[in-house]
Parts: sequence; structure tokens; C-alpha cells
Amino acid sequence: MKTVIMAGGKGTRISELFPDVPKPLIPIKCADGTEKPVLEWEIRSLAGQGFKDIIITVSHMHEKIEQYFGDGSAFGVHIEYFVEEIPLGNAGALFKLRAELGNESFLLLNADSVFDVDFNRMVNWHNNKNALVTLFTHPNSHPFDSGLVMADDSCAVTSWLTKEDSRPEWYKNRVNAGLHVIDPVVLDMSGINPDTIGKTGSDGKVIKADLDRHILKPLCNTGKMFAYDSPEYVKDMGTPERYYSVSADFRKGIVTDKNLNHRQKAIFLDRDGTINKYVGFLRNIDDFELLDGVAEAIRLINSSGYLCIVITNQPVIARGEVTVPELQLIHNKMETLLGKAGAYIDGLYYCPHHPHKGYEGEIPELKINCECRKPKAGMIFSAVNDFNIVPENSWVIGDSENDIKAGKNAGCKTVLIGSGEYGQDMTVKSLLEFVKTAEMSE
Repeated sequence: MKTVIMAGGKGTRISELFPDVPKPLIPIKCADGTEKPVLEWEIRSLAGQGFKDIIITVSHMHEKIEQYFGDGSAFGVHIEYFVEEIPLGNAGALFKLRAELGNESFLLLNADSVFDVDFNRMVNWHNNKNALVTLFTHPNSHPFDSGLVMADDSCAVTSWLTKEDSRPEWYKNRVNAGLHVIDPVVLDMSGINPDTIGKTGSDGKVIKADLDRHILKPLCNTGKMFAYDSPEYVKDMGTPERYYSVSADFRKGIVTDKNLNHRQKAIFLDRDGTINKYVGFLRNIDDFELLDGVAEAIRLINSSGYLCIVITNQPVIARGEVTVPELQLIHNKMETLLGKAGAYIDGLYYCPHHPHKGYEGEIPELKINCECRKPKAGMIFSAVNDFNIVPENSWVIGDSENDIKAGKNAGCKTVLIGSGEYGQDMTVKSLLEFVKTAEMSE
């Protein structure tokens, strides 16, 4: 499979730190003390996964990039270059490379981002979906000023909101990360004539091609473009502040460790009474309110190297008191409030079942004795399988005996918020107290 890396940006915001260095050659120091350009770390990661046929699109200071990487043989790959002498838009090079891309899907990556991703996992997912395009999507700490991707239950993209677009009051924190698997047939579907790109149009301006506007967004709601949600590391380092943040993550080993090819550790959080104020069975979205200190606690979890995953019993679904769309909106409110505070969750699992019958409006097919309802550990085991998590290196935190039992049934360490003795490993007054006092290491 070919990989196209877009590396033509000028990096104007970060140029104050490295005025004479093209952005892909900006050095990063890692945990082992070695220092290499960010693009080299990415190419070596790709090579290690078997992606060795690489095309790099370049423009600004391209001679320095070509001189450093050459034909790629020193890095275990084969590299070709496409030089944009004039700006063609962020998809112009793809149309010029159409014949070279052939008929097989290719990876399209943005060198503006630092990433370490299990791309074989993503490509397999793409193939299983029979997708034309797969977008790598993830939660981030600033969804309020990021482009949001909306998807249905099958992860098919239904809409795409830029940061300038109006958005719903409550939304899922799902952000496009700039990494894609693309079937080149979508270039043909766009209706753009590659021969016109780079020429002067009737308006006197150079004709360009935009990846989002001309190729991706028209696929919304077609069932052919999918959102691949993953907690793996992808961060823009376009500003000095973000560069320092990424550098710190490299030194801590977080960048590589979050690749899902590596075993993960997680903090599993109950919802009611742990994240939000307990009001009994929460049926009304207006009753959802984050507990004091929770956003700060989750921010600290996000920076610790642990995944943050919510596991919650929601018998109100089986009892017919809350619909699935209403529950999703409640969870969207949770993600929106956390995002506004710079925090996010990496995954959410809920059990819609309830074993007891006799409720007016109940849903019979959900009134079962399932394997996911706490104190059983089904939700935890689902996350373990989805995210390659090691249970014994992970924690389950909640405010009830069922939370503790579920954690123990999964082989995790356990924390009780509140009082009581159920064999938990720790007892705290709040999630923030745990995060600030616990030794969260393997």
C-alpha cells in the first residue's frame, strides 16, 4: 500500500522557533535521549509496520527535505517526491499523482501532525467496512475550536462541521485528525479535471483542489465514508506551545506507548456519582451536572498515559424511560462540558439491559440477564478487546459495590468513592483526590 505524506506547509506559526528549518525537519528529543526530525520518527514507524512505498508532497524548503531523506533507503523505505512549485491546494498533488496511485487504497497523512498509530489495524477496519474513505477521528482537549465529524451507529459519517460552522449545543467529541485511508476512485468521482489544476482560471486565480471541500465532504451521508475512532496519539505541533507539549509527550514515552499495537492501561469510570452528580435514575438531560473537580481529574488522566473510559449501567433504556437517542444526547452533554474544560474520554460503554420485568413501557428484548451489566465485567472486557488493555494495570473507579465487584471480576485494581467496605484497593472522597494521590503506574 502506498503512503502519501503532505509535507508542503510553511509552518508559519512555529517558524519563530525554527526559522530556517522546514516543519517536517523540526527536531524532537525522545525518552531514549535521541533527537530526530519529526518526519523521520513517523517514517520509521511506518516502515516498522510494513508501509514502505512513500510519496512525500513538498514545497517550502523542499530541497532540505529531499537532501535529508534522499530515496529513503537509509530509513528502510522507498521515497518519491512531488514538488509543488506553486500552491495547488491541499489535494492538488493527489490529482497530479492520480496515475501513480493506481487502483488500490492508499494512506494519506498530514505531516503537520505528530502521530504514532497502528495503521494496519486502521486499514483492516477500512477494508471490513468496504469504505471508500476512512477518517482517523479522536477526542481532543479543544473540540470547541476543532472540526467535528458526526457519524451514525455504524460509524458512517453523516456530517462534517468546521470550527466556523454552527453546531448543536451538545455534541460528541469526535475530531478529524488529518490521517486517512482513501480509495483513489474518489478522485475520479470529484469531477475535477487534473489538467486544470495549477492553471489560471477565468477569475484570474490559480485553480486549486481542496481535500475536504472537493473530495471528502461530498461523501457525507453516502454510507461510503467512515469515522475510525481511536485514542492513539495524533497532535498538531503548529505552534510553539504545542511543540513543547508534543516534545514533553515524546520524553515521557506517551507518543509511542499509545499506539494500539502496544498494551494499554486504563482508568474505567462509573458515570453517576463519579463523573456527574447522582440524582437517582437520570432521565432528563437538564439534571446532568459534572461534579466539582471531575474535569480537572480527567485532564490529569488524559496527560498520564492512561486511557479514560466510562462504563455505566443504564437500565432506563430497558425500562422504556429513556430512549437511546436521548441517552446519546446526555452523553454528548458530558463530552461537551468536559471538552470545554480541556478534558475528554477515550471510550464509553453502557449496558441498556435490566433483568427485572413489570415496568410500564419496558422493552421486552432488553429485559434479560446479560453479561455486561455491572457487577459483571462485560463492558470492561469489551474495552479490553477494543483497546488492547491490560486489566491488572488498570483501575475501576465508582461509588457503589457493583463498581468494585465489576473491577475485581475483570482483574483490575479498584477505587471506591464514598464509604463502605467491598474489598476495594483504595477509598477516596472524589475522583480528583484519587488522581492527585494515587501512584498510577504499572
